Amino acid sequence: MAARGAGERREGVVASKEAPRIREPQGVGEGSRSEDAQEAPVRIAVLFVGNRLMLDDGVGPAAYEELLERYELPPNVDAFDLGCLSLDMIGAVRDYDLLITVDAVDGTGAQPGTVLRFAPDAMARRAGATASLHDLKLVDLFDAALLLGYEAEGLCLGVQVENASPVVATIGLTPKVYEALPLLVDTVAGELARFGAPLRLRS
Repeated sequence: MAARGAGERREGVVASKEAPRIREPQGVGEGSRSEDAQEAPVRIAVLFVGNRLMLDDGVGPAAYEELLERYELPPNVDAFDLGCLSLDMIGAVRDYDLLITVDAVDGTGAQPGTVLRFAPDAMARRAGATASLHDLKLVDLFDAALLLGYEAEGLCLGVQVENASPVVATIGLTPKVYEALPLLVDTVAGELARFGAPLRLRS
C-alpha cells in the first residue's frame, strides 16, 4: 500500500461513445457536517482501489498517479494506492472523517468510461449495478468498523469498465476508460473542494 499526503459535461447523462461524462445515481446527498466539524478541517482519506495488471481494474491506481502528478494535497487529505480494500483499513475509519473510494465498477448499464458517484450502501454487496469488482466494499469496511465504535462518512466514485478480466495480465486501460481518466481525477478534486479541501495545481 502506498500513501501520499497532502469534452462537454452534463449531470445525469450517461456517457456517449464520443466523450466521457459523469453520471450521479440516486443515493448521494450533498454531504453533511456538524458545527463542530466546520470548526476544523475535515480529515479525508482517498482510497484508490484496483489491480494494475487487469486492464480497466487498474483505473484506481492510474487515477492516484495522475492526481498526485497534477495536484498538491492539503495537510488534511491523504491518498492511498491500494491493490484492494481490506479490513486492514479499519483504522482509517477511526482516523478520518470522510473516506472516498475510487474504483472500477461494472454492471451499471452505462457506457464504458462513464464516471459515477454514489453512496457506500449503493455499492451493493452483490453483483449488479454499481458493483465494485472487489469483494470488500466501503460499506463492508464501515460495518466492521462500527463494531469497534468507529464511524466516518463515505463516498464512492467509480468508472464503468470495458474489460477488467484480460486473458493474460495486462497493464493499461482500454481507450474509453483511459479517456475518462482526467474527468475522474477532476471529480475527485471537485469532491475534495466540496468538503472544504481544495487542491492546488502543481506549478
